[in-house]
Amino acid sequence: MINTTLTWLSQYQAILTWLGLVSLLMFVFSLLLLPWLIKKIPADYFQRPPSHAPAGMLFAPHNIVRNALGFCILLAGLAMFVLPGQGILTVMVGIAIMQFPGKYQLERWLVSRNGVLSTLNWFRRKTHAPELRL
Repeated sequence: MINTTLTWLSQYQAILTWLGLVSLLMFVFSLLLLPWLIKKIPADYFQRPPSHAPAGMLFAPHNIVRNALGFCILLAGLAMFVLPGQGILTVMVGIAIMQFPGKYQLERWLVSRNGVLSTLNWFRRKTHAPELRL
């Protein structure tokens, strides 16, 4: 049993090393960047109606870059559900960066989940920002 495990580990050493490095980077990202991004959310963001961009604006170059960045952060957040890091908060930040139809309703639904709003407000209190309100 132990020999089988050691053989498997040696066969996949490069992949496991890369997974470890990516996990470490996501952990550092979640510790350093997430509090700053959470502080940037306006306190009344979930109380005001969303502004709607024209449908053609979704494919403007700056929105394509914005959506690609948000999607990468969203994927990192999904990976953090099984790797070290703040998974749900990273998913929230990824969604907040992106532009797509129904985004506001999805954000409100995620924030209303048990513990998410209290965790976001805990981060905001630590950075001396006003609490988010639903």
